[in-house]
Amino acid sequence: MAFCTNCGNKMPDDARFCAVCGQAVGAVPGSSMPPPPPPSSGYASWSAASATAQPLDYTIQGDNLQVARVRLKAGQEVYAEAGKMLYKTPQVSWETRMQGESIGQKIWGALKRKLMGESLFLTYFRATADGEVGFAGSYPGRIQPFRLRAGESVMVQRDSFLFAQNTVTLNVAFVKKLGAGFFGGEGFILEKLTGPGEVFIHAGGDFVEFTLGPGEVLQVDTGCIVAFDESVQYDIQFVGGIKTAIFGGEGLFLATMTGPGRVIVQSMTLEKLRRELAPGMTKGGGDERGPLGNFTDLFGSEDR
Repeated sequence: MAFCTNCGNKMPDDARFCAVCGQAVGAVPGSSMPPPPPPSSGYASWSAASATAQPLDYTIQGDNLQVARVRLKAGQEVYAEAGKMLYKTPQVSWETRMQGESIGQKIWGALKRKLMGESLFLTYFRATADGEVGFAGSYPGRIQPFRLRAGESVMVQRDSFLFAQNTVTLNVAFVKKLGAGFFGGEGFILEKLTGPGEVFIHAGGDFVEFTLGPGEVLQVDTGCIVAFDESVQYDIQFVGGIKTAIFGGEGLFLATMTGPGRVIVQSMTLEKLRRELAPGMTKGGGDERGPLGNFTDLFGSEDR
């Protein structure tokens, strides 16, 4: 029994050409022969980088107490805000560390994370074999995923980051307009998440999503903005008449979002939840706000 020198196919002794690849018997194999595929048993070792770049396999379960279940392939890695992990399988290793390579980068990263209302450390989860890890927020609310292209960014409220692929960059962003920083309800600090990769955030209540066209304006109760595209302009606007400002219960200003781009709004902030659960311990009861409520905590936000 003869064998083809190009593809290894078994051939009859009197064959002149290979029935599979057409190679002539006794000819030198061409240089265009494709390389053999990598062995399946060495998947994690030969292409950990490509495994990391693959989209995450995940499901989000629940309604207002949601859990993100992430099934990691061998070599995939995600990082999360400290304390957000709910469970993991033994195939997923974890390590807590600060962002940055040098001491200076680590200190600067810690300062920025403190400004964002996050912990000083991030926890990294890496799958040595196929495994699963679960993440959840710290209070009733929903989880919102984003799939970002390379260089694409989304702005989110401080303290809302949950977890992301290790290709996503988490950074601090400052509100550009002074009035929006003072009265917009989100403070002067936002979080900026830049792709490529998938990222997940958590905020209170239910979410309402708007896609604004160029020049289209959306007016939002201060503190209720969860996330918006970098292309959206964020500012504030006086509510109107003096009587409405004093007795309308919504404060002095509304946040204005001008398109183009996507805006996500939440139905419940932590401040509203506190007012309902402990009206005697907060400034006023229920959902109503006094006219001076916007002047408290300039660098904070309602969701803290």
